[in-house]
Formats: sequence, structure tokens, C-alpha cells
Amino acid sequence: MLNRRHLRIKVLQVLYAFFQTEDGDILKTEKELLTSIDRMYDLYLWFLLTFEEVHRFSSQRIEDRLKKVRPTKDDLSPNRKFVNNEIIQLLLQSDDLRRKSEENKVNWTGAVENDLMRKLFLQIMDSDLYKNYMEEEGQSFERDKEFIVDLFKKEIANFELIHDYFENKSIFWLDDIDLMCSMVLKTIKQFKADDDAGKSILGLYKDKEDELGFVKTIVRKSAQLDDENTALIDELTKNWEIDRIAKMDVILLKMALTELKVQPSIPKKVTLNEYIEISKFYSTPKSQVFINGILDKAIPLLEERGELKKTGRGLIN
Repeated sequence: MLNRRHLRIKVLQVLYAFFQTEDGDILKTEKELLTSIDRMYDLYLWFLLTFEEVHRFSSQRIEDRLKKVRPTKDDLSPNRKFVNNEIIQLLLQSDDLRRKSEENKVNWTGAVENDLMRKLFLQIMDSDLYKNYMEEEGQSFERDKEFIVDLFKKEIANFELIHDYFENKSIFWLDDIDLMCSMVLKTIKQFKADDDAGKSILGLYKDKEDELGFVKTIVRKSAQLDDENTALIDELTKNWEIDRIAKMDVILLKMALTELKVQPSIPKKVTLNEYIEISKFYSTPKSQVFINGILDKAIPLLEERGELKKTGRGLIN
């Protein structure tokens, strides 16, 4: 499920584009943001559907070997351990996965997609992980689960051709892959032998109304308070020309200042730490120190001016 840090990153992505455009339309930017967040769920569904595709290729391989003119003993008595894997069977039987995939028009249908899944299947078959699993005697639900978790981590989530495929669909998806993969792993790990397969799929939001309210507020208010925040950043960086500060740092500061002002229930320390952490991945090596220093000076100044008012959980330092 989505977390607040990832929501902040999605806001950062659209605001970066917004602030680079002289006549940026905040309503259009907000719409792009919400679409971007919703489309993250497509990644989750696509990853789950890889198991069905790999299962299809494995089943077809067994059938093709049975149809040989001169089948071998192994051809006639194939190892069905993979195709009978109980976790894959739960995914195949999931009405929820089927319905959501159809609603979002997510599938691996098409020549390019079929070739991609075939290459994934061949890579899996060639892996020691797969070979060792197939050679083990017996089969149990827990061992099947352990294998599928390892298979996803080592072969599917890190399959470079899948990353290329998703990057061609959206440059922002590479930032979303880790979170969506963690959702896939959580989905697999929560399976139980007596599960109702139709209720096995996670939702994107923990509290949709609250989380969408959060991102809408940050994106709208960051635009509305832009002049005010720019003046404050100018004031706090007297020895710097704002044009010389990394653009990403400026946007991160504007978002942080906005959040401090308009999210009374979020503790100051949480806001401070979140934007410092985001800067480590999305700006320069020195950005975290710079942003930390500016926000450390901004917080007491905003409190003195009565612009920073915290309530409830937000009172926690």
C-alpha cells in the first residue's frame, strides 16, 4: 500500500514539471498527479500476472513434450511441481485479480509482451533456484510460498527487460517499482492454505480519502503559496542567489514549508526528516545538509510569526 513518503515523491515529480512551466495549470497538474498515483496500481497487477504467464509457458512446454513423435520417459512423466505450485494456483483462481486487471486493462497480451514473458520463463528455467526446487522431493504449501517469494525477488522483480518495458510506458514508474514489488511480496506472504483466492489482492490505498486529501492539499497549496515560500527561502539564504540553488532543492523546500504550514496534524520533525530523506535520492549529495539547515531556521521563524500551528499528533516534536 502507498506510504506518505511515496506520495510526497509523486507530488515532487509533478511540481517539478509545474514550476518549470511559466503558465503552469495547477488543476491540470493535480489531475496528472492523481492519474500517476492510480497508474502505480497497474504495476502491481502486471507483476502479479507474470506468474500466470510463466505458468502458461510451463504448461505449454509439458503439452508440447507429450506430443512428440518419440517422447522420452521424462516427456511422458513430466515434473509438474511448478505448474502445481499452490501459490500460483491461488493467483490463477483469484477473481479479484482477474476483475481488477480487466478494469485497469492490464495484461501481457501482444507480441512484444508474449516475447517478454517467454524470455522471463526461459531465464527462470535456467536458474539454480528453479532447478533446485524442481529436484526436491515432496511439495508443501509453505515450501511453495517460500519458493515463489524467492523467485519473485531474484528473477522477476530484477528482470531488466521488465524494467525496460515499464520505463517505456512511464519514466516515473522506475521510482514506483520497489514499492509495488513490496506489495506483491506482501500479497504472497499473506496467503494461507485455506485462503479464499478471490479475496487475495491488496488495495492501493489504506485510507483513500485521507491520502488523496493529503496530496491534493500539498500540490494546491504549494502553488498558492509559491511567492510567499520563495520570499522566505530568499530570506533564509541571504548569502545565496536563489537561482544558484539546485531547482530540486528549491521545490523540496517549498513543499516542506507548505506542509509545515497547512498540515497541522503532522509533527514538525516528521516533515523535516521526510524531505531530508527524499533529497538524498532526488537531489545533490550536499542537499540533505542544505535542506536540513534551511528548515531548522525556518521552523522557529514560522512559529514566531504565528504561521506554524500544530494540533493533535502534530504537537509531537
